[in-house]
Amino acid sequence: MKRILMLTFAVVTAATMALAADNTLGTWKRNIAKSKGAAGVSPVTNETLTREAIDGGAKITVKGERSDGSKIDAVINAKYDGTPVTVMGTGPAFDTTAIKQVNANTLTETRTKKGTKYHVTARTVVSADGKTLTTTTKGTDADGKPITATAVFDKQ
Repeated sequence: MKRILMLTFAVVTAATMALAADNTLGTWKRNIAKSKGAAGVSPVTNETLTREAIDGGAKITVKGERSDGSKIDAVINAKYDGTPVTVMGTGPAFDTTAIKQVNANTLTETRTKKGTKYHVTARTVVSADGKTLTTTTKGTDADGKPITATAVFDKQ
């Protein structure tokens, strides 16, 4: 009986550790040539994404610039439980996001902007070799028009 209990504990511990892995962590630089921005939005000319582990999620820092000269400087402290959190700073088209972790390489996200029709879903996937992070978004912009975008980042 003791052996079965120990084996069960080992399996549960291993499963918990596997689910806690997060291959999106680190510093990522946007690959402008491979990315496709949403229509009607000033294109991003440079962007660096830093993802640091916090208890149950990540602190996400985004810094960059758009072609119109506007700055991107935002921070998100999100748990991976799907609870909406406020985006602090400037630059993103959304002010609230809710993130869920699917596995160590995949996240899903719902992004909204209060007082507008902006509502998109995003799927972030880290490549098998761990060198590329791709976020694909689909939804409606602030005016309710359909939008899609793909942001490709290279691991730094």
